[in-house]
Amino acid sequence: MKDFFKYTFASLIGSILGITLIIGLGFGGLIFFVASIASKTKDVGPQVKDKSILVFDLGTNITDTRPISSTGEALQEALSSDQPTTMTLRTVINTLNAAAQDEKIIGIYIKGSNTPGATGLANLQEIRQALQRFRDTGKTIIAYDMDWTEREYYLASVADEVVINPFGALEFNGLSSQTMFLTGALDKFGIGVQVTRVGKYKSAVEPFILEKMSPENRQQTLQLLQNIWGQYLQTISTSRGLTTQQLQAIADNQGLLIANTSLETKLVDRVAYYDEVLTKLKQLTGKEEEDKTFTQVSLNNYGKVPKVAEGLSNNVKSNNKIAVVYAEGEIVNGTGTPRQVGGDRVAKELRKLRFDDKVKAVVLRVNSPGGSASASEVIGREVKLISEEKPVVVSMGNIAASGGYWISMNADRIVAEPTTVTGSIGVFGVLFNIQEVANENGITWDVVKVGKFADLNTTSRPKTEEELVLIQKMVDSIYERFITNVATARNLAKEKVAEIAQGRVWSGADAQELGLVDEIGGIEVAIKVAAEKAELGDSWKVEEYPKSRSLEQRIFRSLSGVEVDISTTPVDPLTAEFKKLQQELASLRAMNDPYGIYTRLPFNLRID
Repeated sequence: MKDFFKYTFASLIGSILGITLIIGLGFGGLIFFVASIASKTKDVGPQVKDKSILVFDLGTNITDTRPISSTGEALQEALSSDQPTTMTLRTVINTLNAAAQDEKIIGIYIKGSNTPGATGLANLQEIRQALQRFRDTGKTIIAYDMDWTEREYYLASVADEVVINPFGALEFNGLSSQTMFLTGALDKFGIGVQVTRVGKYKSAVEPFILEKMSPENRQQTLQLLQNIWGQYLQTISTSRGLTTQQLQAIADNQGLLIANTSLETKLVDRVAYYDEVLTKLKQLTGKEEEDKTFTQVSLNNYGKVPKVAEGLSNNVKSNNKIAVVYAEGEIVNGTGTPRQVGGDRVAKELRKLRFDDKVKAVVLRVNSPGGSASASEVIGREVKLISEEKPVVVSMGNIAASGGYWISMNADRIVAEPTTVTGSIGVFGVLFNIQEVANENGITWDVVKVGKFADLNTTSRPKTEEELVLIQKMVDSIYERFITNVATARNLAKEKVAEIAQGRVWSGADAQELGLVDEIGGIEVAIKVAAEKAELGDSWKVEEYPKSRSLEQRIFRSLSGVEVDISTTPVDPLTAEFKKLQQELASLRAMNDPYGIYTRLPFNLRID
């Protein structure tokens, strides 16, 4: 109820503000108002003092791209006290790389958070590599937290000194993936479900028809987790001087370690309070004991320093462009929302780049579990057309599976992280009907039709056997096309593709061995590959699409003048579980394929 009033109030204020600006200022005044705001963006940016420590707050939400929000959403974010700072992955990597070469930056302080961001494992891997490059220059990294979660510790373990509070704990218990099954609830509320699918591992429909995982789904999920956990252990093993066997023993025998045990097992270097860590940071930056804090600059602010920000574009004076296009979220028909991959919207963006002579290569960054089969084909077609004229390189993020793989397969080269979730080459159809719940509440239907299948798309009744056969034929046809296209695009035997498809999920490392992925690396590697394929040498610059922020957002940010504080209040377990349910329902709302046929990952694969 609190959130309801908060968001309603934000929307109301947004409307009033817009009307006031237009009426009060008039058109000419509004132009002047916008121009004055735009002039502020030309400020020299944050100043960095000598002997500064770069503060990396792990509460920062790191995404592939900053979604374009409406005015109402921007106002909601500003009025809410619990909105974390958001940075894009490329901004974080560029900022860390710049700091490594900046003489004014002498170290990094990795600050743990009560509300750690939900950054995916593949993105964390790329960030950790940037932190390692920073440390390799001889500069210091210190990491401190009250309680270290596994994701936070993955980044912290690169530090010269990992510190934990005496009353803190360290989570080191392995990975798990829990699936929410809706079958019982759908039965209870009288919602009927019929499914069609191809591929014994295509488990996306299981939450609607089963009450627990099928053996095939359990098998593929276990192998995926084992691969990712193996990467996790290997990385930490190198930094902490422990074998993977020793680390596995800690996970199996202890799991959650109190501060002193964390020290004894060599997972941390020191047990101390924050004020003791603060003292060391002040010493490193040449501050006196009586000074309140150390010389510092936040990761977010340092990324806004003009010379640092320019690094995102590479050679800004060049006319040769490498376009980085983001496909992040559910793949849906039509335009979609800013947080979805709208088939028509992304295809239109790619089409413009194909006809732009200044764009010499395209990097498609895919972070999607898939979705609509027809929308995936619309995007995939444009990728293929671009590849016939200029290089296209796909950079796979945390997830690029099913429809996410469909839109990737026609690229000249596919780059993924070892922990990327990919594959899932399979197709399914899910068909809901509300006959039972409607009848129980006195609602009935009658129909007049002039064709046997004229009311095929109705949700007022279950599909007949003949209708299911018809839909299954479509599913089979799309699956056959999927396999054939993968075989052609990846130069693989169709028999091999049929064997490794079946809707099965693979890690990026496994996908490379199977021929589904060409190279292991992150988004920066993909950009360099694109530059090499286009034979641009050092004469190129990067432009990102879609543009990350609308004019209305820039106006609002200038009006607010401040960054929104990060909440220090952790989410309670009940709220966390409810949010998971919301995510499941959001996925259902994204199912807008006109034929109800989808190439999608098993539902909301979460790794904890």
